[in-house]
Amino acid sequence: MVERSNWKSNVGFLLASIGSAIGLGNVWRFSYMAHQYGGGAFLVPYIVALFVAGIPIMILEYGLGHKEKGSSPLSFAKVDPRFEWLGWWMPIVAMFGIMLYYSVIIGWCINYLFYSFSLGWGADPQSFFFKDFLQITDSVAILGGIRIPILFSTMLVWILCWLICFRDIRHGIEKASLIFMPILFALTLVIVIWTIFLEGAPDAIFNHYLHADWSKINLFATDPLARSEAGTVWAAAFGQIFFTLSLGFGIMITYASYLPKKTDIGKNAYITCIVNCTYSLVAGIAVFGIVGFMASNQGVPFEEAIKGGPQLAFVVYPKAISLLPQFNVLFGLLFFLMLVIAGLTSGVSLIEAFTCSITDKFDWPRQQVATAVCILGFLGSIIFTTRGGLYILDIADHFITNYGLVAGGLLECILIGWILKASVVRNHINRYGLGVAKVWEYFIKFSTPAILIYLLYLSISSDLAKNYSDYPTDQLILYGIGWMLICLTLALILAFRPWNPSKLKRRHRPEDDDLLV
Repeated sequence: MVERSNWKSNVGFLLASIGSAIGLGNVWRFSYMAHQYGGGAFLVPYIVALFVAGIPIMILEYGLGHKEKGSSPLSFAKVDPRFEWLGWWMPIVAMFGIMLYYSVIIGWCINYLFYSFSLGWGADPQSFFFKDFLQITDSVAILGGIRIPILFSTMLVWILCWLICFRDIRHGIEKASLIFMPILFALTLVIVIWTIFLEGAPDAIFNHYLHADWSKINLFATDPLARSEAGTVWAAAFGQIFFTLSLGFGIMITYASYLPKKTDIGKNAYITCIVNCTYSLVAGIAVFGIVGFMASNQGVPFEEAIKGGPQLAFVVYPKAISLLPQFNVLFGLLFFLMLVIAGLTSGVSLIEAFTCSITDKFDWPRQQVATAVCILGFLGSIIFTTRGGLYILDIADHFITNYGLVAGGLLECILIGWILKASVVRNHINRYGLGVAKVWEYFIKFSTPAILIYLLYLSISSDLAKNYSDYPTDQLILYGIGWMLICLTLALILAFRPWNPSKLKRRHRPEDDDLLV
């Protein structure tokens, strides 16, 4: 039987968990959503979502992993062997759904880190990104050739992740987190301070980021259309909280399984959630500030300057960096190094969730499993490095984030809330440190599942409402690929036989009785 490792310190565990939660989406997804959904007003549903859904599920995942001492498949199998498949759903979606394309995006960041030395994106970063860098094809039916620079940067990402995940949790991910996370926080702080002194930045920060359009979140508006739009904003806030905290991936269950017996689960959950969301708020200042500087410099409205998604990092930011009056290269290096580190700390956690699931089930050596997983992951990523890879990336992200993760989180709440009973997990958590109030059980059993059901309803109704007869063939192909990904995920889940009952016995080590400091 493979001996389970453990965290050397609670600080190491927290930095690794926070590193998993803080990713590329904290920089570009949150900022654009704030712009789109009422600026400062968006912070109200965002903070409500944090306390109503984010923290309760984080406590659930920490508590379950710590109680059962296993990855998500082993933990769910211990609750009820019939639900082992749900435990596989989470790390499979994380590894073979998200990490395959997430590693490619980190690879883009590495490419742009090197472009920063010469501002290689030129005077037209948008044309450079799509035509010169990605060389995107005209149709999803044409994958085109592999983009060699992207292939090699993606390979480098997998090699770095392998080097970290190859060793046990204490000597691999914990050590990396103790190095990477302070650097990430320092880089972010430097960029924020630098940005706020740029011309046009204060105006953008106060008039677009922090300025609140309360009509965007008014659920009691007299106009039915306004109420509907407000409901969309609230749903978006809950969705962002769910995704930004790495919930539903199986990661936090796995990380908590390495904790010793005497651990303050409640306090750790609060710290992880609050630090992650605070990082998003602070990073938003840098985003709005640099876009405000660019808009002011070019004499265009802020709304025309800002863009959502990857374009914010690979089109808007490079353009703004080129316009800086001095130290352009240094700013570019700091920004893209920040993205690379944020991506890697999230990437290793996606790999760890699946690696731990395999070692828990089969007792195979960790080094061999991590090596095989990273090799297979790199091979699977190659399709996203092709000239048509962006099309597949977009549709994979749509289906996985809108269906895969939300469905996993919903079933997780139902399993713990109604089958294991939330009170069992709460009593376990309350043995040490900061206790969890009984209202947490209400969230897990009623309010959080209701919210996740509503998110699924919005996604399904939106897709079904589309008139596919009017869609071009390329778009239909993309949606076909999306549903194939869902079917492939189900096939992978069912490929694992039910857990051997003899392995469901709780593993206990003497050192588990030691309290981390």
